[in-house]
Amino acid sequence: MSTRTTHETTIEADPALPTIRIVREFDAPAAKVYRAWAEPELAAKWLGPNSTTTEIHSWDLRTGGSYRYSSSRDGEIIASFYGSFHEARPGERLVQTFTYEGFPDGVSLETATFEDLPDGRSRVVVLSVVETMEARDAMIASGMEVGVVEGYEKLDALLADS
Repeated sequence: MSTRTTHETTIEADPALPTIRIVREFDAPAAKVYRAWAEPELAAKWLGPNSTTTEIHSWDLRTGGSYRYSSSRDGEIIASFYGSFHEARPGERLVQTFTYEGFPDGVSLETATFEDLPDGRSRVVVLSVVETMEARDAMIASGMEVGVVEGYEKLDALLADS
């Protein structure tokens, strides 16, 4: 029997910069958490809120690769996303662009760092940079917090079961 711990997800918007910083700890080593980001069949299981299903259309996680996926609710696509992977350092760092198809001018640059902690745990820090404060505020107002928090809770369960 595995014990699952729920960790707090911290989401911060810098009042002076168009950035969002997300910090979360996981009860798994950085390499295992990165793998859940890198492998499309695993990413599809945890990306997004509980009320949606994620379908990966393309996923080539490598430096210079790209991705596209959609989120569905009750069999209907409600959002689609795409981007490019600019740097992929397994178990350490992932730099990518992120675009919501409904707002193609709102591309963000996201850097995720994966850090090992004691006792086989890890911390992931994601920094998203957008072009304007308005774009940042719209991203936050979109409900992204629910998707991030619930997605990371699904990731906790996936890591505990694998």
